[in-house]
Amino acid sequence: MTSIIDSDASFASVREYYEARATEYDDWWLGEGLIANRQRPGWYEEVLAVAGVLASLPAARTLDVACGTAFLTRFLHGEVIGLDQSESMLRIAASRAPNARFLKGDAFELPFPRASFRRLVTGHFYGHLEEHDRSRFLAEARRVARELVVVDAALHEDVPAAAWQERTLNDGSRWQVYKRYFDPELLGDEIGGGEVLFAGRWFVVVRALNA
Repeated sequence: MTSIIDSDASFASVREYYEARATEYDDWWLGEGLIANRQRPGWYEEVLAVAGVLASLPAARTLDVACGTAFLTRFLHGEVIGLDQSESMLRIAASRAPNARFLKGDAFELPFPRASFRRLVTGHFYGHLEEHDRSRFLAEARRVARELVVVDAALHEDVPAAAWQERTLNDGSRWQVYKRYFDPELLGDEIGGGEVLFAGRWFVVVRALNA
């Protein structure tokens, strides 16, 4: 269920939400916990498809921004660094993907020099950004990497293109979270002329090369 609230709500609340959600975040991917009874036809097939798309990318020095629990990070090949602001997420990530390196950091002020990476990947982060923060993030992504890969939620008939959603965690706490859903072609245009790598009912994966 979605609800509209003032658009001046801070992105800081999203960071706090994901810190609180860390231990149950994978329930969303796996259909467990509060998600168990949600009807999502084709979901698991698409999760595997997205994992396959990421696994098929050529090995490269890669930064995964807002890596969360490393659910997707573990499918990336090459020298991989995962970055997140949630210490709880990073603890889970480090145990799940021991071949990657994980750092706490800010997606809007990436702690790396220009052109440090061949590829920057971000999964289900871009869709939480309002316009000003989208511009900030894309500028940083272009600064540190030659290629950007965005994994996010697909726009379909059951969801609005953008909304403030009320989300409830296992402890009963309620959070307001801004969320967008994407047409893959429009997302490609938005991030700089992207190539659609996957387009499904639930997920989109789009890649853009930075000039």
